[in-house]
Amino acid sequence: MTIARAEPQRVSLGEDVYAVDRHWARWPEHVAQGFISALAVASDERVYVLQRGATPIVVFDANGDFVTAWGDDLIADGHGIWATGDGRLFIADRDAHEIIVTDLDGAVLQRLGNRHQPADGAPFNHPTHASQSLDGDIYVADGYGGTCLHRFDGDGQLIASIGSAGQGPGAFSTPHATWALHDRVLVADRENNRVQVFDRHGAHMMDWGGLYHPMAIYVDAAGFAFVSDQTPRIIKYAPDGQIVGRCRGAINGAHGLYGSRCGDLYLAELPPAGVTRLTRLSR
Repeated sequence: MTIARAEPQRVSLGEDVYAVDRHWARWPEHVAQGFISALAVASDERVYVLQRGATPIVVFDANGDFVTAWGDDLIADGHGIWATGDGRLFIADRDAHEIIVTDLDGAVLQRLGNRHQPADGAPFNHPTHASQSLDGDIYVADGYGGTCLHRFDGDGQLIASIGSAGQGPGAFSTPHATWALHDRVLVADRENNRVQVFDRHGAHMMDWGGLYHPMAIYVDAAGFAFVSDQTPRIIKYAPDGQIVGRCRGAINGAHGLYGSRCGDLYLAELPPAGVTRLTRLSR
């Protein structure tokens, strides 16, 4: 008897429809799989998966085939990863209290913070994520102990520390992810159930709601923001903060979320761990 294969699940975000490909990454047998924390699609269109408890960086090509793995002697507790358009990776080494900037082969280009030296009130105290604006400023969510947002210049000099623990505008409870744009910075304020929007100098502009414990942010070239939360759900926001779509693209929640130039979305799934791709069917 022939058993028909199930059709792939489909989800929608606004006008876009996606096919859900669970466990898209074909994990190699010789690389241990740990807690998949985050991922990023880099300038080479490869997917850089950041995990804890095993080889930190595992790289896959656009077809989901394994390319390489690295980072054992570099990253202690990888939490967040973000990619630039010129081939750099910003890696938040959470419990080592450091942001490490590498090229796509893992060579270190820059470090922010003092490794294994936590600092209360100054960088860093368990940072979670970093991103960079087009003019070079770097924004770091100092998420678990610091409960603030730090702004650095491109050379790594601290310009300002923004916010403190709390629930009001500009205060944080676990700032978990960032995305720096030309005119504003988005911060996933996880336990406060919101994304806070700041201008580039750190002035609070607005909150985006409709979330339960937001975890990751990705902004596409058109300015639409995709945010994963612990419902589990993905919410798509227009540039003005209006919600234009919601879906359950992840099974247990996407701790990491990133997109490709062609509009596909990649999810770092919470345990049971895996990498899910949402393939956009409407191009």
